[in-house]
Amino acid sequence: MKTIVRFLVLFFTITSYTQNIVVDSQTYSAQQLIEDILIDSECITNVNVTNVIGGNFNGADQSYGYFDASGTNFPFESGIVLSTGRLINVPGPNDNLSDDDAANWAGDIDLEIALNENQTYNATILEFDFTAVASQVSFRYLFASEEYQENNSNSCNYSDLFGFLIRPTTSQNQYENIALVPDTTIPVKVTTVTPGVSGSCPPQNETYFGSYNGFNSPINFNGQTAVLTATANVTPNQSYHVKLVIADEQNYRYDSAVFLEAGSFQLSTDLGPNRLVATENALCEGETLELNANHAALSSYSWYKDGVLQETTPNCLNCGYYTVTEPGTYNVEVTILDDCISYGEIIVEYAPVPNGQDSILTECDVDSDGLTTYNLFDAENDLTNNNDDFIVSNFFLTEDDALNDTNPITDPINFQNTEAFQNVFARVVNTANCFDVVALELQTTNTIISIPDLGACDGMEMDGFATFTLSNIEASIIAQILTGSLVTYYETLENALSESNSLPNNYTNIIADSQTIFVKIKNDNQCFSISTANLNVLYTPVLEADETLIYCTNTFPETITLHGGVLNDLPNNYYYEWYFNGSLTDVDTSFNEINEAGNYTVIVTDPNGCSSSRTLTVNASETAIIESISIEGISPNNTVTVNISGQGIYDFAIDDSSGNYQESNVFNNITEGEHTIYIKDRNGCGITEETITIVGIPKFFTPNGDDVNDTWEIIGANTDLNQIESLQVFDRFGKLMMQSYSGGFSWDGNYKDNPMPSSDYWYVLKFKQDTSNYEIKGHFALKR
Repeated sequence: MKTIVRFLVLFFTITSYTQNIVVDSQTYSAQQLIEDILIDSECITNVNVTNVIGGNFNGADQSYGYFDASGTNFPFESGIVLSTGRLINVPGPNDNLSDDDAANWAGDIDLEIALNENQTYNATILEFDFTAVASQVSFRYLFASEEYQENNSNSCNYSDLFGFLIRPTTSQNQYENIALVPDTTIPVKVTTVTPGVSGSCPPQNETYFGSYNGFNSPINFNGQTAVLTATANVTPNQSYHVKLVIADEQNYRYDSAVFLEAGSFQLSTDLGPNRLVATENALCEGETLELNANHAALSSYSWYKDGVLQETTPNCLNCGYYTVTEPGTYNVEVTILDDCISYGEIIVEYAPVPNGQDSILTECDVDSDGLTTYNLFDAENDLTNNNDDFIVSNFFLTEDDALNDTNPITDPINFQNTEAFQNVFARVVNTANCFDVVALELQTTNTIISIPDLGACDGMEMDGFATFTLSNIEASIIAQILTGSLVTYYETLENALSESNSLPNNYTNIIADSQTIFVKIKNDNQCFSISTANLNVLYTPVLEADETLIYCTNTFPETITLHGGVLNDLPNNYYYEWYFNGSLTDVDTSFNEINEAGNYTVIVTDPNGCSSSRTLTVNASETAIIESISIEGISPNNTVTVNISGQGIYDFAIDDSSGNYQESNVFNNITEGEHTIYIKDRNGCGITEETITIVGIPKFFTPNGDDVNDTWEIIGANTDLNQIESLQVFDRFGKLMMQSYSGGFSWDGNYKDNPMPSSDYWYVLKFKQDTSNYEIKGHFALKR
C-alpha cells in the first residue's frame, strides 16, 4: 500500500505544478486515506475505518478525498480534505461560490452536542479506530470557508462547524473535541478565529487566522485559518475511536472544508503551551524554562533549537528534560521502543523586563507628626517612568515580599505609614507579566495656604443654604499654587486624606449659614497642601412676588407707580436697576413712575452683591369707546345692541351704574322712553355712558281740547324716529285717516279738518332696516 502512495505522489509531483491544488475522490478508499495518507506510521496501529458519510451527487464525485498541493503556495503539500460540498469545487481559483447540496444529506448530532450547537446539515464524516504506543497523538490541519467574507458583518454571525471527536473505543461517554483554538477550550470556527469586521465585531484569536483569499488562491474558499495542531491525550496501547466531521450550520449555503496534512497524525510529546509575547505568557529576560518530555519507558531524546540539534540522550529513564535560556523554536524527538518517534514542539519568546524607577510620594501631614494616609497608586506614573505599557500590580512592606509577590499591602489606596520617611516597595509589571521591584519613599508636607472666604447668595427661602461654585476658590489662590495643580474639595479631613467623596463644583452647604471645607492641592500626584476654606451664605434681598398691573391709557400722560417690593427691610439699603422690555431705563430708585404698558423688571442688589429680581407686567386698558347703539323694534318688543371698541374688558348695564352689569352688549324688551347705557371697564379704567330713547305706541288719546293727551304721537327722540319709514292711520272700515313719511308721526283725531268719532283706529308703522323694510300693525282708541 505504501508503495502505491509513493508512486502516486511522484505522479502528481510530475504532472501538477499548477497554481491550484488537485483533488482525487476515486483513487483511495476511506481506509487508505486514513491509514496510509493521514497516519502512515508503524507506531500507530490497529487503524480501522468504521464509518464514512458524504454527499450523494449521483456520480463519481464525493465530498471528501485526497488533495495534492505540490507547486502551489498552499501550506500543506498533500493530505485529505473533508468538505460540506462537492470535492470538485475545492480547488482554486477562488472565482465562484461553493454552495452545494445533495438529497437527504443530514447533519450530525455528535458534532452538535460536542460544540453545543444545533441545526447542522450536509455532514461529511470519517470514523476510525487506532492504538498508539505513546500518551499523546496530534495532527496538523487548517479550516477554510466561504463564510470568511472580508469587511462583511455576516462573518461575525455565521460559521459552519467541524470537530475532531475522540473517545476510548470501549466508551459510550460524550466525545472530546480536539479541534480547538490553541491553549483554550474554544472550537475553531469563522466566528472564533477572525481578524474582525470594523464596526461589527472585534478580532477573535487573530493570531490563528491565516488569510482572506483572492482570485488566485489555490483553493476555492474566501478565507482560511493558519495551520493548527489538534492534540489528544491517550493511554498507550488502548484503542481509541476518532470521528472527523464537518457540517453546514443552519442551511446548506456557503460551503466549508477542513484540510488534514498527510503524515501529520503522529505520536506527540506535550512540551506545554507556546510562550509568546502576543499571548502574554512569554518568558522574561533572565528566566529559564525546563522542558519536560520524559516518558516512563526507556527512551532516547534528541533536542533541537531552530532546527539545529542541541543534545542527544540515548536510552535512559527519567532524563527527558531540557533547559531553555534563550528564545527559539524547540523540538524534541523521543524514540520509544527503538523505532517509534514522538515529536514535540514549543515556541519560546522572551519579553523585556520593565525598567521601573525609585520614587518619592509626598502627602500632606496636618498634624506635623510625619504620619499620614497615602494613596500609593498616586506614584504609579513615577514608578513606571510614565510608560503606559507598565502597571504597578501591588505594593509591599519589604523588598523580599515584592520579589516573591507575597504579603501585598492590603489597602494601598488608604495606606498609613508607621514612621517618617518610610520605604515601601512596588512591583512594576508589563503586559508579559515580567516585573521589576522599585522603592517608594513616603514623605510629608504641612504647607498651609490662606484661602479667602467664599460667599454665595441665599435664596428666596432665606434658610441659610446656597449653592457655591467651588472653582472660585482655585481662582482666588491661583497665585499661591503651581501651574497645573489639581485642586479638590472635601467635607472632612479624612476624606481629603483618602481622596474619597470629593465635592462637586456646584456644591450646596450642609451646615446652615457658614461651613468649613477642606481644600487639597496636588502637583504631579504629590500633595502640596490641605487647607481650609469657609463657605458663607450671604443675605439676599427678599422681594414681593411678581405682579400684574393695569395702566389706563385714557389717563395718559398720568403715571402709576411701580415699587421694588423689598420685604422686611428699608428700601434705601439697596441698589436698584429698572428694565423696560429688556432695556435699562432707570437706576438707584426704589420706585418707577410709568405711563406705558409692557414688561418691567427690577433688580435689587444688597451691598454684599447678592441680588433678587421681580417682574411687573403692566397691561393696557381703557374706557370703552361707543361706536354705535343699534335699536331694533319698539317697546316692549325690541333689541338694543351696543357696539364698542377699546383695549379693556367690558361689562354693560342699563339705567343702573352701580350694579346689575352683564357681559353681553345686547339688551332685550326695553320699555319705551329715555334710558341710559353704562359700559364699565373691568380693569377699573372708568365707565362710559350714553342716553337712548325707545320708541313707543300710545294706546289711546283724548282730543278734547284740554291740552292733555290731545294728540296721538309716536314716542321717541328724533334720532330714534329716523328709523321710521312711514306711518298710516285707518278707521275701522279701512279708510285712510292720515299718513306721514318724514317726521311729525302724530294724529290730531281729524280727517280733512273734521273731528272723527270715538272709536278704535288702526295704524301701520313701517321701519327702515338695512335695505329691506319691515312694519308693525296695531290699533289705539280715540276717546272724546
